[in-house]
Formats: sequence, C-alpha cells, structure tokens
Amino acid sequence: MRKALIALLVLVLLAGGGAWWAREQWRAPGPLAQPTAIVIPRGSSSEAIGTTLVEQGAIRDARIFAAAAWLTRSDGPLRAGEYLFPAGGSLAQVLDVLRTARPVQRRLTIPEGLTAKQITTLISAAPGLTGDTPELDEGSVLPETYSYEYGDSRASLVRRASQAMTSTLEQLWKERAEGLPLASAREALVLASIVERETGQPAERPHVAGVFINRLRRGMPLQSDPTVAYAAADGGLLDRPLSRADLDRDHPFNTYRVRGLPPGPIASPGEKSLEAVLRPLATDDLYFVADGTGGHAFARTLEEHNRNVARWRQIERQRANPQ
Repeated sequence: MRKALIALLVLVLLAGGGAWWAREQWRAPGPLAQPTAIVIPRGSSSEAIGTTLVEQGAIRDARIFAAAAWLTRSDGPLRAGEYLFPAGGSLAQVLDVLRTARPVQRRLTIPEGLTAKQITTLISAAPGLTGDTPELDEGSVLPETYSYEYGDSRASLVRRASQAMTSTLEQLWKERAEGLPLASAREALVLASIVERETGQPAERPHVAGVFINRLRRGMPLQSDPTVAYAAADGGLLDRPLSRADLDRDHPFNTYRVRGLPPGPIASPGEKSLEAVLRPLATDDLYFVADGTGGHAFARTLEEHNRNVARWRQIERQRANPQ
C-alpha cells in the first residue's frame, strides 16, 4: 500500500505542473478552524496517523499525508502523544508538530484541605491519565497544580505529589521557629491539617496556629471541631452539623476529649498552613470562634471568649430568623 502511494505521488510530481501541485499541497492552509489538541495513539503507522488527522479535521487527505511523511522521513520520526495543531495548519506545519512540538501539558489542581478520599476521587476522574489511583495516606500529598501529559499514569502523578509534600515538609521543618511543642515534622503535618480546616482566611493561619501552639504548651485540649467532624464522618466530610454525641464520643480524633494532637492528619494541608504551624504568630490568645464575616474573633481569656461566642450565636439566630 505504501509503495503504491509513493509511486502515485512520484508520477504526479513527474507530470506537467506536478512540482507546483506538490508545493501547494505542502504549503496550503489546512482545514482546522481553530487550534485543536489531537491525540496520536502509540504504535500508529503514518497511514493511521493520517486517518486520525483527517477524522479530527487537521488535514484533508490521509494518503497525501502518508506520502509526504515518507518523503520527509529524514526530518525525524512521527511521535505519539497529544499535540496542539494550529488553526489552518499546512501539511508542513502538521508534520513539524508531530516531529518537534512539545506534547500538550494538562493540569490537575489539588486544592488545599481535601481528604485522602476526595483527592483519590479527583485524580481518578482526571482525563488523560491511565491506571488506577494508588491508595493514599491522609495528608501524604501536597496540594498544588500538577502538569501531566496524556497517557501518564495516575501512580506517577501521586508519586510526584507525595514527593512534593515530603520535600516541602522537610525543608520547612529545618526552618522552624525555636521552642515549638512539636516533636517531629509528622506532628507539624498533623497540626497544619487542623489549621487548614479551621480557617478559610489565609491571613488567619499563623494566628490560628499560634492559638493551638499555646494550647499544646499548656496541655489544654485543642478542641478543634474539624477533628471531631473527621471522626464522625469516618475520614470523610460530615454533611450535617456536629452534635453533642459527636463531641462526647470517645475517639482518638476527638480533640475535645483527648489532649494533644490526634494520631494523624485530617486532610492535606497546603504549604502556607505548614509554614503557619512552623512559624506561628506570637500571641497570648487561647481561644477563637467564628465572627460572622468568614473569619474568627480571638481571645486571651475564657471570659472574653464567652462574649465572642455569645455574639456568634446571636448572629446565627439572626440568620436563622431574618426579619
């Protein structure tokens, strides 16, 4: 089949006006109306690649493409992968893309504060990745945006995200403030996961971390609602308000009943939360509660904290019964 195509092209080139026709086929704008990413499967022959490009609207004739690829074979092999082809790309441009262009870089963002179950679902649903998602330990991957190429494995992406968490945590642990009541980088990871889930305000993270550091120093319970919710949801997300039974439950992650840190992270903290825990705000505050603005009201004394709690409950009542 290939020899016949080549012979046909040679005959055309030898015919009157053949050289002009060949130049026109080589340089003429292609049919793509807009830049388009196209996947070239591994192991595809030039004929199969031509068929794929015709089906995707990048070229008009697979036979001419295959002949042109053979005649220009000294320019390099045609590569498999996902490539971005330009709008109106000529046959010459299409072949150049297949030989020299960088594959399309896809991106997957792992947001801060997701649980291992949520991250597993996110990676498993990422288009273009292959294979199963490895089992994740809680807090083992660094929330970040990761680039990948079509056909990369989910295992390789997880490995990169895990290595990113390990290296980031190791470096920040070396740069930690002195005198922290944290025995290891692992304990810093656990506390950072709590800080991550406690506040959605980036500027508050060092302050929240400072409160928890103070509580650890004094041997006070952390009394962190997100840890109780994590226990109540068996490592997932709780889809209801916390109950008194949740707060009274005897569970290693219930920081109302158990002093000190829980036995593991409750989510994957981002780099800023890790930094906040390892270089917390120097504060005398021991308490905080929501203030109705998305942030928190902090307090040094229980009396002051109770007043803040009363304000927050009033805000909740007003929201529940607007006039």
